[in-house]
Amino acid sequence: MIDHFCSSPAVFDRLRSGPLGPHIDGFAELLFQQGYSREAGAQKLRLVSRLSRWLARREIGVQLMDEQRITEFIRARGKRLGRRPGTRPTFGALLQYLRQAHIIAEPRTPPALSPLDRIEQDYAQFLRQDRALTPATLHNYLPAARRFLIGRFGTGKICLRKLGPQDLTDFILHDLSTFSPRRVQLMTSALRSFLGFLYQRGDLATNLAVSVPTVANWNLAPLPRFLESAEVEKLLSVCDRTSPVGKRNRAILLLLARLGLRAGEVVQITLEDIDWEAGELLVRGKGARQERLPLLREVGQALADYLRQRPARLACRHVFLRMVAPYRGLSGSGTVSSIVRRSLARAQLHPNHRGAHLLRHSLATQMLRRGASLTQIGQVLRHQRAQTTEIYAKVDVAALQALAQPWPGGVQ
Repeated sequence: MIDHFCSSPAVFDRLRSGPLGPHIDGFAELLFQQGYSREAGAQKLRLVSRLSRWLARREIGVQLMDEQRITEFIRARGKRLGRRPGTRPTFGALLQYLRQAHIIAEPRTPPALSPLDRIEQDYAQFLRQDRALTPATLHNYLPAARRFLIGRFGTGKICLRKLGPQDLTDFILHDLSTFSPRRVQLMTSALRSFLGFLYQRGDLATNLAVSVPTVANWNLAPLPRFLESAEVEKLLSVCDRTSPVGKRNRAILLLLARLGLRAGEVVQITLEDIDWEAGELLVRGKGARQERLPLLREVGQALADYLRQRPARLACRHVFLRMVAPYRGLSGSGTVSSIVRRSLARAQLHPNHRGAHLLRHSLATQMLRRGASLTQIGQVLRHQRAQTTEIYAKVDVAALQALAQPWPGGVQ
């Protein structure tokens, strides 16, 4: 695979010299699969070759390669090499390749986890394996559990059996003075989950989850934020259909606006999830649920237009990728929300809420105005509870006017 990045036999010989020489072809194959250009890949191979010759001069075998050797090499070659943007990422990818190929050993065993870290690690495993919760939920629950234990025990010994209802009340009251009510509601859910986990594995004598105070929650209080139909079309029109980034962004926006997908669901879509013959899309929703949605013609055409310019050699199976090498899936739902925010700015639209969920709300509102029932909207949005969909009744002004009673005092 070296010949994809270099063409000179003399260069081949130089790249294949030294302790890393026998493995340079495999590393070049990895760079090829990750979508690096000829110039970028050749530069990385030359850097690895320089490292290999340096190892040879010092009679250091490939089995002794690790992060410390990389640091020694960079220091030996001067600060200029260390300041180059791609130096450390290249060597990091090299070490990962050598370890995955079992050519060098895994890094040394990390220091023993602290009791707090061990509890957090076990709780994370419970949320992933037993509860099948998404990374976004873990992102909210784990810090809350850690903050609760630190607030109760500080840097001292953690004795879980000393936890009592008053500790829960103190934690919630502190949060109420710091965060919004909605945020505190999320923290109470996280705390109930964590205490249930501790009780389930025997760390607590009683299930303290039932003692977590309830934070006032006025269901359906806020109005759903949405864009008008014309604004949604304006948002879609700002995507440049001639560029790879524009094609990707338009396909993402259409999935949000036409199918009502959540940002995290967009990130998880793989090539195998698209059934072109049946015209269906497999969506991995909340709670590890999998559902098939009809692939609307407009959405399918946008996906096909984007995928035609995707390099066929890539090993990554995610549909939506970052647009610079190494090509890999989007980092998370925050990336999708960032795409929505940038597109809103280009369309000169300035709603109060600018995240990816804005388009999901917009779809539901448009469906309601066109005569769809709340049950139908709930089916499209894949709500598990009918109550979740009820909030959209508040934007059906015509129906609400019919229910309104005359003012007793008459018109002033």
